[in-house]
Amino acid sequence: MTSTELPQTLTGERADLLATLAQHRFFLRNTTRDLTDEQAGRRTTRSELCLGGLIKHVAHGERQWVSFILEGPSAMSKNGKEWADWTEEDYADYHNDFRMQPGETLAGVLADYERAAERTNQVLAALPSLDDDHPLPSAPWFEPGARWSARRALLHIIAETAQHSGHADIIRESLDGAKSMG
Repeated sequence: MTSTELPQTLTGERADLLATLAQHRFFLRNTTRDLTDEQAGRRTTRSELCLGGLIKHVAHGERQWVSFILEGPSAMSKNGKEWADWTEEDYADYHNDFRMQPGETLAGVLADYERAAERTNQVLAALPSLDDDHPLPSAPWFEPGARWSARRALLHIIAETAQHSGHADIIRESLDGAKSMG
């Protein structure tokens, strides 16, 4: 099963949610069509964002949220540390997700994203219930004591993918005038 293929037996809410996610994944990947590795790593705005880095970030985030669905808040830690305990080094490493690193290729970044998407599709297709929930980890951007269901985490993955697809579209248009949907 690929990021755009869903099990034939999947229907209803899960099929709809995963089909929506597949559509946003397509738009994000489509922003990189016909680009070189150098172009995929180029910044075109004042931000640190580049197309390859955005795809790396979305793949990492998708993996992390799927792990949260399966394992709970411990999946959101870095080297066993919650966000509140991160060091400058942890944040610097996190920001590397937004950049193409030396030796990385667009093909490699896209293949990694495809693997993350396949895992998400498989886990969510097999999950007994989208109502299963876990407490969110402690972080300034989460409501204290909040819990998210698998459904809520999946909706977050969809929203993040859609938001970053829009960022990617702006970066691509700034790069060479191409548009994801134009």
